[in-house]
Amino acid sequence: MEFTPVLHSEWLKIRTLRSLLGGLAGVLLATSLFSALAAADSDGADFDPLFSVFFGVSVGQIAAIAFGTTAVSSEFRGGALRVTLAAVPRRGRWFAAKAVAIAVPVLVVGLFAGCVSVVVGRAVLGAKADGLTFGEELRGVVGCGVYLTLMALLAAGVTALLRSGVATLSILIPFLLIVSFVIGDMSGTVADVLPDRAGQVVLHETWDGALGPWTGLAVTGLWAGVAVLAGAWSVRRRDA
Repeated sequence: MEFTPVLHSEWLKIRTLRSLLGGLAGVLLATSLFSALAAADSDGADFDPLFSVFFGVSVGQIAAIAFGTTAVSSEFRGGALRVTLAAVPRRGRWFAAKAVAIAVPVLVVGLFAGCVSVVVGRAVLGAKADGLTFGEELRGVVGCGVYLTLMALLAAGVTALLRSGVATLSILIPFLLIVSFVIGDMSGTVADVLPDRAGQVVLHETWDGALGPWTGLAVTGLWAGVAVLAGAWSVRRRDA
């Protein structure tokens, strides 16, 4: 079977599963809502207007991870993967289609959420956002979409490797909420290359450290790429 019909079938799975559509809606709502709330609480010496506008990405990434996890873990329930591979024997092609079917909708929703965050965040910040340039806002919107996409792919790859949505969420969610935010602040520059901290540099107006906005996203992309390759290896080598 050619790649296009395989991709079409994977997109149909996403469109017909309510949990996946709910996950995409969660990406949009969480990112936009928490950005508005963060912008409303914009006092402090370390105030960064751009990050205040896009603070909701820190919460929206949880929904993106849940989306990527659910999209893959659904294949490991009830023998669904055996049926899928009977129709698409080339496992690498199937997993590539699955990754694209995950990435594209998250990217579209992430870009839209970024646009909403800019509009809402600017309205809430008022004069505090006057210093933001169009280029910075555009970088934030693009970074928002790309970052959320990479986190969804990271989750998809880990899920394919572990073959368990519960295990993936049990690892990634505590990692983002505990390791990165708590331990990361005490580990010096090592924390700069964690997937979330590196990728979110693009959402800051100013930043410290060796990584810039695009190099930080590249580091997150490397994490996601390794996870996807590991997941693809697991799909190709292990029994369905």
